Formats: sequence, structure tokens, C-alpha cells
Amino acid sequence: MLLTGTVVADANTVFHDGAVVVSGSRIEAVGERSEVAPRYADHERHSYDVLLPGLVGGHIHSVQSLGRGIADDTELLDWLFDYVLPMEASLSAAEMEIAAKLGYLEMIESGTTTCVDHLSVAHADEAFEAAGEIGIRGVLGKVLMDQRSPDDLREDTQEALDESERLIRQYHGSFDDRIRYAVTPRFAVSCSEECLRGARELADAYDGVRIHTHASENRSEIETVEEDTGMRNIHWLDEVGLTGEDVVLAHCVWTDESEREVLAETGTHVTHCPSSNMKLASGIAPIWDYLDRGINVALGNDGPPCNNTLDPFTEMRQASLLQKVDQLDPTATPASEIFEMATINGAKAAGFDELGAIREGWRADIVGLSTDLTRATPLHDVLSHLVFAAHGDDVQFTMVDGTVLQEDGEVTAIDAEAVRRDASEVGLDMDLEEARRSARKRKP
Repeated sequence: MLLTGTVVADANTVFHDGAVVVSGSRIEAVGERSEVAPRYADHERHSYDVLLPGLVGGHIHSVQSLGRGIADDTELLDWLFDYVLPMEASLSAAEMEIAAKLGYLEMIESGTTTCVDHLSVAHADEAFEAAGEIGIRGVLGKVLMDQRSPDDLREDTQEALDESERLIRQYHGSFDDRIRYAVTPRFAVSCSEECLRGARELADAYDGVRIHTHASENRSEIETVEEDTGMRNIHWLDEVGLTGEDVVLAHCVWTDESEREVLAETGTHVTHCPSSNMKLASGIAPIWDYLDRGINVALGNDGPPCNNTLDPFTEMRQASLLQKVDQLDPTATPASEIFEMATINGAKAAGFDELGAIREGWRADIVGLSTDLTRATPLHDVLSHLVFAAHGDDVQFTMVDGTVLQEDGEVTAIDAEAVRRDASEVGLDMDLEEARRSARKRKP
């Protein structure tokens, strides 16, 4: 397949009249159209205004998609224990599959081709199968919770780890290695020391398995961990083995100097979720400092109940503007730096090599956008447009591993209308008030 348009190959390389050739699951050629296209005259051709690497959601909750709008204007721990966890606990296996499909559909429609996905305690198989069926690339994990959790989500520690190992054996490297596994403790507050150390042991036992958890999102969380352990959150995670080059920590809003040194020294990845952090009033993560220290920072939308969108372009805009106002410095986090966070930095966090840029021999995850928009007129700087003005609904083309999942604005990977219909029916039928009442009685 030959794709033509303005090709944003990476944050520093733009071919204004460019072409990309895809062969199988890899990029065969990229460059100026005048040089590339004549060599592939017999290839099927498609043209889009802008072509860019598929974007990476470095921290996503796909299965929370059915809860969009149920917990607005709520403090984090109340949001979690009174609304989101009860919703997750109420979902049957079939409903969890619908929730996952809805999340993956939104990502494909808006240009996210890879996600690091924090599932729920139960019915993880349904999400893995949904991701595999739809064709998205992902690092998924069943959630671990063995303390301070509602009864219907709290598990026996060893049973939870055993179930995680079963899922690793079944799904890690599945669907032509598009789907991989991350051991996924929810966060230190809801996981015992045995659980956290067990997560590290499990990840070490299987090549390429990662660890994905929340960390230092909220001051109450940090206070609870310090009361339990006598340590600040990042130091505690480091003590139990949950730092390192195979670890993705979402948020990291409240860290001190010594914790940042640990993140840098261990090569731990951080995923910045600016919209979620603003909506839940968690705070402003010191992303400018992390980047200065050489810490790899990815971008994530978090979950629909705390965003309320999985649009990666919105997240790029928010990430840059939030750091500028925090530092009172308009030069902070320029478009090029933010674009790297959403592409190649995210690929590093997810653990996929040869991903996150349009380069010869690399994986063919490519997105095409329309700029036939008032919002894109005039188009002085394409990278500025992508970070500060583009929207997810500008996406017209989505390819993962050389397979077209969306073409000319129509999703081809799944019946999108059926997914939306099923999700609407399940969402409207959920008895969320009863779930909340039950949760309040059991709230830790």
C-alpha cells in the first residue's frame, strides 16, 4: 500500500509532499513522494492530508468506558470507591466485553493505535479477546486488589497472582505479538506487600511482561502509604520491586526530590494524564523536571469517567498548556516534545521496539488526518496543528501492524454501530445507584 500526504515521520522529520509504503506489517519506504512513489507504481494508493505514527495511550482504562459522566466533580477516592469500583464490580463478562470494545473503538477512531490498558479484577479474558478481535496493539493486565477494597473486588493474594499467570500464559505475545501482558496492581493502597512483591516475581518469570500501576496521584494516597510503610510512595514501590525499565507508573503527580532520583536511576517510565489530573484536582505533575532528568514520559487519557474522552490530541494540547502555566514559561514543553511523549516515548513505555515513528523497517502503525477544516486554515506548522488544534474526530485512517482498521472515516475492524448500540443499552440498564449504596456500606 502506498500512502501519500504530508508525512510527519517523527517530531523532527516532516515530508510536506511525502509518501509511505507499507508491505505486510512493516514500513518499506518513506520519503518525498517524487522519490518514493515512482518505485511503487503498482501499489494500491490512498491519500490523506497528514500522515503520522499511530499515537500511544500510555495509561488507559478501556473497561471504564461505560462510566463516562457518572462521577463528575468528585474527589479521587470518593470517585473511585463510590462510583468507579462499584461500576466495575457490577459488570458481567458480556458487559465487560462490550465496555472494552467501546474503549478500543474510540481509540481507533481517534488515532490511538497502542494502549497500556489497566483492566479490572474480573473478566479480563473478555478484554483481551476484544483487543485481539478489533486489531489494536496493547499491553493489558488484570487488576490486583487484595486489601482496602470492596468485598466484590478484593481477592485472595495468591489466587489473584495465579489468575494473572494464567492470563500471561494465554495472552502474552498473542495475536501476532500485538497483545502483551502487564502485571497490574491497582495501587499500593489496595495491594499488600505480598501482592506487590508477587507482581515483581511474576513479571520476572516471563520475558517481556511489564508492570503497570498507579503511583502518587493524590496526596491522600501518599499519606496512606506512608502510614502503612513509613515510606513515601515511590520509595515503597522501589523497595518491593516496582520500579525499573519494565515498569509504567501512571500519574506521579506528588513526588519529592529523592523519589525523582529513584525514577531516573531505575529507568522507570512515567505516564502523564493531564486531563484526569485536572478534572480530579489531583495536581500538576512535574513533567518538565522528569524530562530534564531523562525520565521517559508517555501520555495517557486515563479512564472515561475522569476525562471524559479518549482523544489523544486533546491530551497533547492539555499536557503542553498545563506545564506552561505551571512554570509561567511559554517555552516549556514545546510541540515537538509533546509529540514525542505521545508517540515514541509511549512506545518505549509499552515495551515495543521499532514503534512510534514512520521509519523504514519499523512497525506499520500509521494514522491519517484531514485538515480540510476551518480550524486548520491556514496551516503554517503541521506539528503545531497536531498538538494544539487537531481533534480525534479529524482522524480518517488508522492502520495497526499493516492492517487497516479505519479507512476514509469508516471503521472496518468491527461493526461500530453495533458496539455503540450494545454499550448504550448496557449503560442505561446499569443500576448504578444500587451499586453505590452497596459500596458505601463496604467502603474501606
